Amino acid sequence: MALRLATPNDAQALVSIYGQYIHTPITFEYVLPSTREFQDRITHTLEGYPYLVWEEDGIPVGYAYAHRFKERAAYQWGAELSVYIAQGHTSHGIGRKLYGALMELLAIQGVRTVYGIVTVPNEKSERLHLSLGFQDAGICHNTGYDSGAWRDVQTFEKFIGSFDGEPVPITPFPQLDPDVVNRVLDKWNG
Repeated sequence: MALRLATPNDAQALVSIYGQYIHTPITFEYVLPSTREFQDRITHTLEGYPYLVWEEDGIPVGYAYAHRFKERAAYQWGAELSVYIAQGHTSHGIGRKLYGALMELLAIQGVRTVYGIVTVPNEKSERLHLSLGFQDAGICHNTGYDSGAWRDVQTFEKFIGSFDGEPVPITPFPQLDPDVVNRVLDKWNG
């Protein structure tokens, strides 16, 4: 078992994991992205935020990443998290480790609040967020039409940084000390 940073070379394996959710209300995408599109997503995400992979026997079985919560300047200290685990590997603590490492890295970057956006009902995701100390920040009703129905979306939030003083801009992920990143990943491995 290993937790590591994703690379564009992981795209095909991650598309396979994501594809297990494409015809469910868990993701609001209608069409499975191509491997090339996933490569671009990984590359773009890593320009600012962590993108993590959990592998077993050298095969990715889960991944998590962060991106800016909203685009306006005042929102830069918030990040939205996403996690996808291959079927057959859920409920084994992989999501908890991916999220734990992700939040620790984001805190080092200067992110203050993380958000999980969950199509409800999704008991596993709801339990994951609540077990990690996220709070319910409300439900937006009939937010998206997917899998033949209008779906509600619940927002979970967790504070991971201080709100004292005037904040400095967050540090882009590639500018973090690689030794610090490796220590965080090593802490959450195994």
